[in-house]
Amino acid sequence: MKEYKTANIRNVVLLGHGGSGKTSLAEAMLYASGGATRLGKVEEGTTVSDFEPEEVRRHISISTAIVPVEWNGHKINVIDAPGYTDFVGEVKGAIRAADAALVLVDASSGVEVGTELSWSYLDEEKLPRAVIIAKMDRENARFEQALAGLREAFNANFAVIQIPIGAQHDFKGVVDVSNGHAIVGDKGQPGEVPANMKAQCDKAYETLVEAAAEGDDEYLMKFLDGEALTEDEVHRGLHLAVKAGKVVPVFVVAGTAMQGVQALMDAIITYLPSPEEGVERVATKPNNDETVTLRADPAGPLAAQVFKSVADPYGKLSYFRVFSGTISSDSRVWNARSETEERLGQLQDRRGKEQINVDKVIAGDIGVAMKLDHTSTGDTLSSDRAHALILPPITYPNPVYMAALSPRTKTDLDKMGGAMQRLVEEDPTLRVRREVDTGETIMEGMGESHIDVAMRKLQQKFGVNVDSSVPKVPYRETITRKIEQQGRHKKQSGGRGQFGDVHIRFEPLERGSGFEFADEVVGGSVPRQFIPAVEKGLREIMDQGVVAGYPTVDFRAALYYGSSHPVDSSEMAFKLASHIAFKEGLPKAGPVLLEPIMHVVITVPQQYAGDIMGDMNQRRGRVLGIDQQSNKAVIEAEVPLAEMMRYATDLRSMTQGRGIYTMEFVRYEEVPAHLTSHIVDARKKELAEERG
Repeated sequence: MKEYKTANIRNVVLLGHGGSGKTSLAEAMLYASGGATRLGKVEEGTTVSDFEPEEVRRHISISTAIVPVEWNGHKINVIDAPGYTDFVGEVKGAIRAADAALVLVDASSGVEVGTELSWSYLDEEKLPRAVIIAKMDRENARFEQALAGLREAFNANFAVIQIPIGAQHDFKGVVDVSNGHAIVGDKGQPGEVPANMKAQCDKAYETLVEAAAEGDDEYLMKFLDGEALTEDEVHRGLHLAVKAGKVVPVFVVAGTAMQGVQALMDAIITYLPSPEEGVERVATKPNNDETVTLRADPAGPLAAQVFKSVADPYGKLSYFRVFSGTISSDSRVWNARSETEERLGQLQDRRGKEQINVDKVIAGDIGVAMKLDHTSTGDTLSSDRAHALILPPITYPNPVYMAALSPRTKTDLDKMGGAMQRLVEEDPTLRVRREVDTGETIMEGMGESHIDVAMRKLQQKFGVNVDSSVPKVPYRETITRKIEQQGRHKKQSGGRGQFGDVHIRFEPLERGSGFEFADEVVGGSVPRQFIPAVEKGLREIMDQGVVAGYPTVDFRAALYYGSSHPVDSSEMAFKLASHIAFKEGLPKAGPVLLEPIMHVVITVPQQYAGDIMGDMNQRRGRVLGIDQQSNKAVIEAEVPLAEMMRYATDLRSMTQGRGIYTMEFVRYEEVPAHLTSHIVDARKKELAEERG
């Protein structure tokens, strides 16, 4: 692949609902440009960008793939991102690497949940975008209906640049409204504009010229004075308006039929911004927080951000976008976050899984580095410590779905920790933690499919087999009233005996206070050297609550009296005495079960708000309020974790996939009495099984 100047590079991310045709379009662009000798198909698992085993098996995109396409003296880095919400982490990284987005809408399905989510992510990054009404050759494809749906769903100035010639099985090509030319056939050849489309094209051209005039003050004055804009002025005006986010151009394709693909690539070069014109990036110097505005200048200070990592048993792959400067093979770079120098080997350009060695990657381009041991997704690579820069991190949503993972064999257990850490490095929306209260290894992700894919990667990449289950709720116990209890341990078995005697006052504390131990002994009734043993004994036994064996929290234990034996007393004896006081005293202190309460924020289309609030009530939730954002309802509630374990799946079912939510722990609250007995019975059964 030849070297390209920054001005001749386009970084475009393909976004949209799952199945809207993103991967097929990337494949068609590569084939049309001569970069591939055959046209791969998603359903056959033969596309360049869907090469992971799980992608081939499921016939969907799971991870972001880069497909560089060479066209008319330009390099178009096509960034094919997944369309399913479980893999939103890949989408976030892909958007960071792009200068513009192509949002695909299925001509037969119109705006779907993935379209809406993609649009919101682009709004967060303030990224210019165009819309592609795709699959025009499909049954029930309707261009006007899809366009009307876009205008209803989004507050944007849509400018139709291409109009389809025919539809469904009669789809033959497109008319470029900007110049009145028809492009037909799978080779993108010039054709005749059908006579019955002349009026439609003329009307669309008037609207297009008005949109172009918005891009430049000089063009606007000409337009208002009634002067005609030239074809070049229309193109440039639209380019400037798209870059500024004032206009969203609309194109038409049928990827698998190779219709409109060549015209689309021409349009990408004409209308979408190059890296020199892209979103302004501001980096920070790590030592003094001074900010530096970066330009896409190959001679500028090096700032390359890793937007995607790929775990591999033989080393990690780091995909990076150079925002400033030039990065070269066989050189050294500085990572300010990890404060380490990384040695770069051979840099690569990747076309799917194909490796293309390159000597350097200049500002505005995308490359891949191998085996960067101390670099993670989101990190910035600079030339050296003295010129270190940090670009803003990529923001990822918090996980909403949990699964408890258990290894199948001892060998799997030994390899499991390291393998899961590698997956977390690859995917920032995956998290792994050890739940202390239940002893489970918990993997958190964006949905059931997300966790399932991660488990399959553990097996395929690292040879680790695990099983998943619904996580146990980390219940806790506490007391509700103050009591005093003696604990006396006495044992005589010939020779030296054991004697410890304590009097402890147990009293409840405010929720979230944890455990407090107080020494209120006066007169030396308990020798000073044994008092720490009493506290230690209580801390040991409090993990085995008296209601259901869950940890006991939010209470105070005050040692106020006791007695000892000059020979038989020992630290062990006083520890055991404190155990007795706990076991005999807490059942008298009104023990109750506590459950974790989560703060949940749910965003759904307005028509689902009533159903969601009703469902929250059934889940023992308290709705705190409801707000309106555009055409969405934002519902805040507090709900027990026990009722939210599989909510990600339930919410998608209730809202046809259009609902999203976030969830975080707030506090522990008392479990209603009518539910306690069921939880206690289940816990007793669980403990019995653990004892064998």
